[in-house]
Amino acid sequence: MSQAPPPRARLLLADTPNAVGLARLHTTDVLSRWGAHPDSIETVKLLVSELATNAVRHPKEGVQQGSSYAQWRAAQTFEIALEIVNGFIRVSVWDRDSRPPVVKQVGVEATGGRGVFIVAAMSRRWGCYPAHQMPGKVVWAEVPVVPEKDGPEGGAGNPGRRGKGGPEESKAPPIDPNVIGRVLVGVRGL
Repeated sequence: MSQAPPPRARLLLADTPNAVGLARLHTTDVLSRWGAHPDSIETVKLLVSELATNAVRHPKEGVQQGSSYAQWRAAQTFEIALEIVNGFIRVSVWDRDSRPPVVKQVGVEATGGRGVFIVAAMSRRWGCYPAHQMPGKVVWAEVPVVPEKDGPEGGAGNPGRRGKGGPEESKAPPIDPNVIGRVLVGVRGL
């Protein structure tokens, strides 16, 4: 008897401001249907939010901004993929920007620049690799389907836990709980 393939879902979105909210809604819908733990769904929604925001914002950096109509016509697409592999939810976001993500250490009062830091801190492991046969890159992160208990091994977001599973896997910087707390409060306000 053959085993069923792991659950997988993809969503292609235009890199417009409403894309981030649509990506979060899609994530909630898909993971709820798959029976993921509510805490894991919330964590993955946060990761999707940060990765989708980067996909919307950063490929347009350096491009001369014109009228809103010109920006609309210049809209590109990006793709979010969700899958469950070996007890972990893997979120992957493909965008057209080939530059790898950079973890930044920003001050507590900064209003931006912590997206990749949040991804690194909240995921079990994460990384990026060049997109195959398309422009850009894929940034991925993993979260347990059922949250791990905190202990000597740590849980999701423990920067010491790294696995083998992707090119350019990255290690998270030390976690500042004050920064994470402020970011979570801000995300809940969205």
